[in-house]
Amino acid sequence: MKKTIIAIFAALIINILSLNPCYAIKIGLLTSVSSTAIGTSVKGVIIDANTNKTICELEAMKGYEIKPYHGIMAIRYGGKYYKIDSNNIVIKPASAGFVSAKGKWYRGIIMIRNYNKKLTVINDVPLEDYIKGVVPAEMPSSWEYEAHKAQAIAARSYALANLGKRGAYGYDLKDTPEDQAYSGASAETNGTNAAVDDTKGIVLTHNTKVISAFYSASAGGQTNTNSWGTSLPYLRSVPSFDENIKKNGHGVGMSQHGANNLAKQGYNAYQILQYFYKDIKFARINPKSYN
Repeated sequence: MKKTIIAIFAALIINILSLNPCYAIKIGLLTSVSSTAIGTSVKGVIIDANTNKTICELEAMKGYEIKPYHGIMAIRYGGKYYKIDSNNIVIKPASAGFVSAKGKWYRGIIMIRNYNKKLTVINDVPLEDYIKGVVPAEMPSSWEYEAHKAQAIAARSYALANLGKRGAYGYDLKDTPEDQAYSGASAETNGTNAAVDDTKGIVLTHNTKVISAFYSASAGGQTNTNSWGTSLPYLRSVPSFDENIKKNGHGVGMSQHGANNLAKQGYNAYQILQYFYKDIKFARINPKSYN
């Protein structure tokens, strides 16, 4: 089996292309809730997103509660509620720092909108910072470094291919495995962050388009070409190198356990991804868009 894999890898060439997609992403943390707790790790501000004017300042490391109030909102601090004359606000650190929601720390900013007297809470975050919160949420941080790199590339590809998927809710993707598990800065580790940085901007493409690089925890011995009645040209059915692990997930695309096992055998992230996906090339996002 190993000889077969080596032969497959030898026939593939990595191509780095230049793409120009979007570099920030909106992640839905909470949808249609009656309240949410927020805060900032440093001094912060609440901004009216409709007027871009500062509403109030936030103390560092203090907890606040936001609730819908008629068509606008109210903030609770020190046991009292204060009216916020906006239905669309942004919570932003005044300097380098983190924002808090859902009991976790996040990079970027938090957006809160009042839709029909319910709150939607969104993390608007740079793409690479988003991936730093996905990799350790999707794959144990103790796993192999090359597996983490493969996960970062697959997650980045999936995110870019699915921008706007949840547009009806006002964001791009959910923070759950329905799209990709995402736990923000709270989940980050030095090792997984390094894997994201080492693959910065790299995505998987087929016919010059970024692919939805589906993956699951384990395929139970053999990956599937589809689970939704539609076959995609970049998906293949191959031994998943996770035979001793019960199938967990749809089994389409990369097996995360299989990726880790291949990494243990000495295969790098690019070889692992070339094995699980068919007729793909690697593209690097235009770095100028990060500036």
